[in-house]
Amino acid sequence: MTHPTERPADPLFTERTPRVVSASKLLRAAGRRKAGLFLAEGSNAVTSALAAGLVDEIFVTEDGAARYPDLLTGRVAYVTDRAMRGLSDTVTPPGIVAVCRALPEGRVPDGARLVAVPVDVAEPGNAGTVIRVADAVGADAVLLAGDAVDPMNGKVVRASAGSVFHLPVVQERDASAAIAQLKESGLTVLATAADGEVSLDDADEMLAAPTAWLFGNEAHGLPRGLQAAADHRIAIPIRGRAESLNLATAASICLYASSRVHHRG
Repeated sequence: MTHPTERPADPLFTERTPRVVSASKLLRAAGRRKAGLFLAEGSNAVTSALAAGLVDEIFVTEDGAARYPDLLTGRVAYVTDRAMRGLSDTVTPPGIVAVCRALPEGRVPDGARLVAVPVDVAEPGNAGTVIRVADAVGADAVLLAGDAVDPMNGKVVRASAGSVFHLPVVQERDASAAIAQLKESGLTVLATAADGEVSLDDADEMLAAPTAWLFGNEAHGLPRGLQAAADHRIAIPIRGRAESLNLATAASICLYASSRVHHRG
């Protein structure tokens, strides 16, 4: 048997090889739903997917095999550069992609102390970045509320740098129901708002409690009805001339502030 890091004796899979054709369909949401599979591209994502035990197959180019020999485990298929481009939604594919079983249907764990709740997040890069930040600060879950991007979208997975495999990512299309469930779980629900009645600088006592942070959509922000449903509305002080902060930046600041208070002393 050929060792995965050696040049395979068989011809490389091409973009027409049935297994490659099937995998390429996972770039589309309909293909992911039908197959119950998704793609994780790049070394960070593949490493995390392997650790989570969700990898069915790995496709790799010869250059990719030379760069990532430690990731070549299980069912490995060598592909041409052109085939790899067909499995990627990046301009310059990293040369390795894993076919993964769908993420487990997540739930906010009992006793959660910090939950990130992006509402109607449409931009995959923002969704992935919020998941990555939530993971970095030690949050217990990310709840994608409302009409949100698929967390198994390739751009979300890549922007999360593997964090989609590290913590529960929950989906709830009814944002109001999500808020009600979070409150019932004992979480204080905080909404970011430019005109919030409490400054983040003065919110440490509030942040000491188990907290769920609501973050609004990139284009329209958080709807007034959802702001009203929160326990408190928090404003991030802007001391320079910038008009506002984007979703991922605001989420990073607020989640870090909560984490700082939770882990202080």
